[in-house]
Amino acid sequence: MAAQESEPTLIGSVQRALRLVDIVANAPRPLPAKALAAATGLTAGTTYNLLRTLVHEGYLSVEPDGIVLGDRFPSFQEQIDSRGVFLARVRAALREVTDEVGATAYLSRFDDGEVHLVDIVDGTHKPRVELWVGLHSSAHATALGKQILAGLGESERLDYLSRHRLEELTPKTISDRATLLTQLQQSPGWVVDDEEYSIGSTCLAVPVIAPGVTASLAISLPAEQAVVDRALVRRLQRTARNLSLQLGADALDSGAAGVAVGDEFTI
Repeated sequence: MAAQESEPTLIGSVQRALRLVDIVANAPRPLPAKALAAATGLTAGTTYNLLRTLVHEGYLSVEPDGIVLGDRFPSFQEQIDSRGVFLARVRAALREVTDEVGATAYLSRFDDGEVHLVDIVDGTHKPRVELWVGLHSSAHATALGKQILAGLGESERLDYLSRHRLEELTPKTISDRATLLTQLQQSPGWVVDDEEYSIGSTCLAVPVIAPGVTASLAISLPAEQAVVDRALVRRLQRTARNLSLQLGADALDSGAAGVAVGDEFTI
């Protein structure tokens, strides 16, 4: 058999499409088409054509700030810890909140002992709070951070606070450790930051909890317009609960897949 006949037949367009999906799946942020073209070395025309097909088939999805994974991407059943997969799940939940409430929506996550901002979706008429101090140094002054701290076990909470100064970001920031701990321990399942991070802004956060995930979902509102009532809290909790269930189901599917593979090897 000739050498060329023994080599597999490779379809270049499929390789290029899979490369695009791979880059998106491992990206922590939505990626614009131009960035994908630059990352792959493809022409803009080729990139746009491939993306159009992948979006049509549901493997990718278009957001205002770039491309994320779509609902049909197979790893949704196997790789909950993949950055791109987690981002796509989060983006859908934030989009739902923004569309229904009209406020900018945020999600943060506790990982490796720190609070990290995962994603933001801007509300049309209520722009995001200017993030002038990162969550690493401001969790105590933000609803996003305080909700995560409220959900931690006592030892983890105390460990976190022992490693971070409670800087006074505004005159309303709780910078006294005992006062903050009391507030966190008495949390009713949701947390408010009333101009503690930024004067003129009120934020509401609720928990997102799943296997391997400790996170918080929040919205920001102009302080003079903010009405944090039971209906708003329940609306945010409903989306957070659905996201938690999705992430939990993904983790269970991943575990089931692992058992099946193990069974194959033991036969």
